[in-house]
Amino acid sequence: MNSNKKNAILIPVISVLLGIGLGMIILVASGQSITLLFNAFIKGATGFDVTGKAAQNMRYPGEFLVTAMPLILGGLSIGFAYRCGMFNIGAEGQVLMGGLVATIVAILIPLPPIIGPIIILLIGGLAGALWAFIPGILKSRFNISEVVTGIMLNYTALYGSSYFIKILPGSTQTRTVDFPLSSTLKSSFLADITNNSRLHWGFIVVILAVIIYWFIIEKTTFGFELRATGFNKFGAKYAGIKVNRSIILSLMVSGFLAGLAGSLLVQGTFGYGRVLSAFDNIGFDGIAIALVGSCNAIGVMLAGLLFSLLKVSQPLLQIAKVPREIGDIISASIVFFVAIQWAIQWLIEKISKKKAKGGSK
Repeated sequence: MNSNKKNAILIPVISVLLGIGLGMIILVASGQSITLLFNAFIKGATGFDVTGKAAQNMRYPGEFLVTAMPLILGGLSIGFAYRCGMFNIGAEGQVLMGGLVATIVAILIPLPPIIGPIIILLIGGLAGALWAFIPGILKSRFNISEVVTGIMLNYTALYGSSYFIKILPGSTQTRTVDFPLSSTLKSSFLADITNNSRLHWGFIVVILAVIIYWFIIEKTTFGFELRATGFNKFGAKYAGIKVNRSIILSLMVSGFLAGLAGSLLVQGTFGYGRVLSAFDNIGFDGIAIALVGSCNAIGVMLAGLLFSLLKVSQPLLQIAKVPREIGDIISASIVFFVAIQWAIQWLIEKISKKKAKGGSK
């Protein structure tokens, strides 16, 4: 393994450990036991209480996976765009548009079981892709920053989706009617084995998304062209790559993944459309997840699981009378240490050189 690949794995691991370590220090400084933190992590991931005060509850790992699914897709969305030289900060709006269109189709169009949820998922993903097409075309044609247009479109999606959800038949000021069961990803089998959690078949979609992400980025000419455009668009143009098309397609693929996350939320996690007054932060959390996962398919999946664990552990910390903000501090610390990865890399190289000099004596 060369040094670059080794550091790509080592630096995120060190960042995670430093973030958790800082959380432990704050926990001890506030007069709490470190055991409470690790018990919350273990219980959130496995349902097992290491203190022995409660029996194993499989609802916790079920909810842990439910929370992780859209986060992983959000991370893949940001990671794909970043690998192609784009910063898709508009992923949050694409999540909302995917959820909105999935909600409209699920409520207004009767669909058969099995095929119906798949169709709705794809339509939701397509809605996210089309929403991402807007900053893509503006970037390629007029060189308008995708960051600026993405931020503006996030708020357009937030307020626009709320309006359209409210006018659907049977909707209240906060939500729509329940989707027909044939249009959801819910599973009585998965609910039964996880003590009535909201775990659903969307985990299959997430696994497929991770595999396809890796395959496109690492193994296809299409992925190479997108990455080449992001690395040096002038060099890519000289090599005969259609740069404008690559810019648009990279954002649209990123938007498709974000739209899938929105579909999963409404089809699986909730089973109805929601009127939101604020963002779910799937797209924004995806930025941190992509950074921690080094925009690598497996890395993003593991980072999504980590951030999900931090989220589901917060209520458990509260029950143990530990401030839930400890989880937020750990998340923010991990992102901070990833952001200063060059300092960590410099430190690793300095230690390696010192060891090499010591060994040569």
